[in-house]
Amino acid sequence: MSQTPLTDRPALLRNRARARRAPALFLHEIAADEIEDRLSMVNKSFTAPAVVSGFADFWQPRFPTARVIADDDILALQPGAHDLVIHALCLHWASDPVGQLIQMRHAMKPDGLMLAVQFGGSTLSNLRAALAQAEADLTGGLSPRVLPMGEIRDLGALLQRAGFALPVADSLRLTTSHANPLALMRDLRAMGEGNAMTRRTRRFTRRRVLERACDIYSETFGTGDGRVPATFELVFLTGWAPDASQPQPLRPGSAAARLADALDTAENPLKD
Repeated sequence: MSQTPLTDRPALLRNRARARRAPALFLHEIAADEIEDRLSMVNKSFTAPAVVSGFADFWQPRFPTARVIADDDILALQPGAHDLVIHALCLHWASDPVGQLIQMRHAMKPDGLMLAVQFGGSTLSNLRAALAQAEADLTGGLSPRVLPMGEIRDLGALLQRAGFALPVADSLRLTTSHANPLALMRDLRAMGEGNAMTRRTRRFTRRRVLERACDIYSETFGTGDGRVPATFELVFLTGWAPDASQPQPLRPGSAAARLADALDTAENPLKD
């Protein structure tokens, strides 16, 4: 039985096209800076990079030698063609994130590096809470309004499922400041991050619900100067295409020295 995809792809593309008219891609700037910083610490040169992005116009200048492709369900990547693949702040919109990671894994040369950045579970937690409370108060129900985003532990486990070696997941939490909740929502639209979930309501949000959500947001999370904060979590996933040259775990019992000797301490055997 087929499952309903998480993302309404045509709606997502419309949101991104609208955002390109007056983009607010400051989170992409931060993500790109972080990726460049991580790459600077890797003792390896990359000659065949690729970038998966919904905003090619932004990412191409940041990685001018890379082939930049769209984050379609089927990625336009050739098997074994790349020694570096970057998934640039769009994996959270993938209906099949494991499938995206597996496709990148197959597109990589042995000992190639994969870097993915996406929004994590604490992103927009304040907005999510305010919208849910307002809708529950006024309509007695809830509808999908803010995209569900994975927790770092779950996202890290996806790397192993996709077959990457030496997997690492870490996160960066950011707090932004906005004039009011409506300004935050406008910024989200300018990022192309408007609601594009398949199960979203297709009706315009009732004005009373929106006004109530803004009041709840300002009263609960406001900073006292009329402005409101917003939380974003960037989760970075790092993995390598397996290769024999990479460090391998030792077999159990293969240690050449006792840990107690290395620590210069007495060893107390456990009772049977």
